[in-house]
Amino acid sequence: MHHDTQERLRQLRGATPAKSHNARTVAALTGNPGCVRRALLDAAGIDKDTLAARLGFPARFGQSPFAITRGNAFEAQVKANGFAQLLTLLRETLGLELAEVGAQDLEEVGGNKNSELRYTRSRQALKAAVDGRDAPTFFDHPLLRLDVGGNDVYLEPDLVAFHHDGVLHVVEIKSFAIIDNQADGTKVAAAARQSAVYVLALRRLLGDDKVSHEVVLVCPKDFSNQPTAVKIDVRKQLINLEHQLTRLARIETLAGQLPDGLSLDPGTHSPAELLENLSTLEARYAPACLASCEMAFLCRHEATGCTDTLGATVREELGGVETVTEALGLAHGTRVPADDQQEAATMLRNTARIYGSAAAA
Repeated sequence: MHHDTQERLRQLRGATPAKSHNARTVAALTGNPGCVRRALLDAAGIDKDTLAARLGFPARFGQSPFAITRGNAFEAQVKANGFAQLLTLLRETLGLELAEVGAQDLEEVGGNKNSELRYTRSRQALKAAVDGRDAPTFFDHPLLRLDVGGNDVYLEPDLVAFHHDGVLHVVEIKSFAIIDNQADGTKVAAAARQSAVYVLALRRLLGDDKVSHEVVLVCPKDFSNQPTAVKIDVRKQLINLEHQLTRLARIETLAGQLPDGLSLDPGTHSPAELLENLSTLEARYAPACLASCEMAFLCRHEATGCTDTLGATVREELGGVETVTEALGLAHGTRVPADDQQEAATMLRNTARIYGSAAAA
């Protein structure tokens, strides 16, 4: 079964190299667990950015090369000189008293960057630490693994995991600034969701009591390049993440429903062929997708006239009412509601009556 699933996903991807999941894509996927299209594209490792551009609906978000370079430089600075700056910050933020610093680089194993090998080494090192057998202070770039809809996803944090008294703290290093003890709320929320993915992966490996729910966020302070650190409680994000992961359809089920030979390889199909093939994968568009999914502009175009485009709240309130035309017909009494639309129809008629009275007044 596993072999058949992977073969179907490989056929779907075609000859293009697979693109790996990361914490951002996992967080985004669980934000819209009913979207079959995204689940399959991510499981197959399809480059959604390239696919969307090939179809004429390129994504309009993402980090610029300058921002990525700046982020890498800031991370390198924080880790430089034996993690000197990071150690000072963690002493202050977590109230730790550490006389010595030990670090373990898990970005490769003897020059080998094979994912399974790196994961095995990371798992051994982390378990040895919480068991008290070997406890370095920092684990640099550990490779984690998480089951996402029946698909094992490797997660490579761009962070350091910190160990103290048998408990791991996830440290997330970001290049956006904390100015006067305030930071961009949207960016902090995204960092918290991403960190929660790492915390969950660590907890499933080591146990809930071995990984703290408090994440340390390290950012530049004010308008300088001097780092500062704050603690973020990600318990709310963890609860939401675990709940949404349970709702994801199993990948083998979704892959088993794919038509034989279906391919989304941009290198071998015309845009028209790609669009026709993609239309067989059910999408579940919501406005929030615009900030997290490369396929959002195409899906929004496809969903024109549907109540989904009005947001999750409207979609839930109008359960069974698929289009705006249906909603208006029910509101004005020109359409007879189906059995599963009775409640929504009553609400729409009441809303229309109240709005009409207010407009007349």
